[in-house]
Amino acid sequence: MDPKKQPEIDVIFDAETIAERVEILAQDIAKELPDDLLVIVVLKGSFVFAADLLRALDRAGMRPTVDFVTLSSYGMETQSSGAVNLARDISEDVRGRTVMIIDDILDTGRTMAFATDLMTARGAAAVHTCVLLDKHEKREVQIEADYAGFPVDDVFVVGYGIDMAHLFRSLPFIGMVRQD
Repeated sequence: MDPKKQPEIDVIFDAETIAERVEILAQDIAKELPDDLLVIVVLKGSFVFAADLLRALDRAGMRPTVDFVTLSSYGMETQSSGAVNLARDISEDVRGRTVMIIDDILDTGRTMAFATDLMTARGAAAVHTCVLLDKHEKREVQIEADYAGFPVDDVFVVGYGIDMAHLFRSLPFIGMVRQD
């Protein structure tokens, strides 16, 4: 991307709307899942969402253990390659534990299916999923999130941890990149 030509970004979900939804998600999760939950955060795009959600879970009385995994199917592209790459694995043992995987966007479903299958194969007692955005119309794999922040159309989004070629993660909102 030419750094001199910044794309136009239209706000889809502002910071206040996101914060309110994160609190609701945390309340729902705290009612339904055990306090000793193991949260696995898919890096990098979900780190802001995960941090806010973890603080909200704390306010809701939960004390989850947290670990991180790096999975990628995009690289520097705006379209998924279709192949999921495990770049960094978790260090926690999932055997017999209730796990919740947090990701930024559920679109094709390949990344979430890969992560869910991996944790199940390693012996997790139960695997739940939580995503900030659900692009349902992009689904190629039969999977649904147990907890989802917002449905979103098939548009390219950035902000709130989500990037475009490693840019725009720091925006306090979720915006749509205009594809002119």
